[in-house]
Amino acid sequence: MSDIITLTGVVATPPRSLTTSEGLAITSFRLASSQRRFDRTQEKWVEGDTNWYTITTFRQLAANSAVSVKKGERVVVTGRLRIRDWSNGEKAGTSVDIEADAVGHDLSWGTASFSRNTIAGPTESQQTSTAPVEVTTGEFPTAAEQATADGLASVGTFAGGGTRAGAGAGAGAGAGAGAGAGTGVGAGDEPETPF
Repeated sequence: MSDIITLTGVVATPPRSLTTSEGLAITSFRLASSQRRFDRTQEKWVEGDTNWYTITTFRQLAANSAVSVKKGERVVVTGRLRIRDWSNGEKAGTSVDIEADAVGHDLSWGTASFSRNTIAGPTESQQTSTAPVEVTTGEFPTAAEQATADGLASVGTFAGGGTRAGAGAGAGAGAGAGAGAGTGVGAGDEPETPF
């Protein structure tokens, strides 16, 4: 049985990357996780005990982690917990490993910039673009600008001041501030600017 766990901590070692003979990318690093608490007697924050984990990533997550994660950075990791005892004759211990499903920077401690992976040569059934979105107004792209950059089949503006982008056949109805109908698949109207 594997338990899912989410951790926050500091990357304690430089990530080590390798690719197996079968082409499987693997990246691993050690994570130091300690909880801070406020000590009322000392009137200050104090560090608790530190727990150590070996974080292992595979495939695309491994390739992205290898170039994105550096020693000393604070990260958030979600994955499957594996606890195993080990012995090498002289020493014995317990290893706590996490097979990561997701790794990201802890934005409570700083900022990050995200770059989407590029896809080489999409097939006919896979018409998505990873090109940067050109924003004409505001800081964030509108749904229409994002849909155009992603190569979606249709973008509609609906009564009530929202847009919805969709691909493929189907009918959608607007929800929320206004009502409308149009082609595309969506969960409701989006505002022109996400924030």
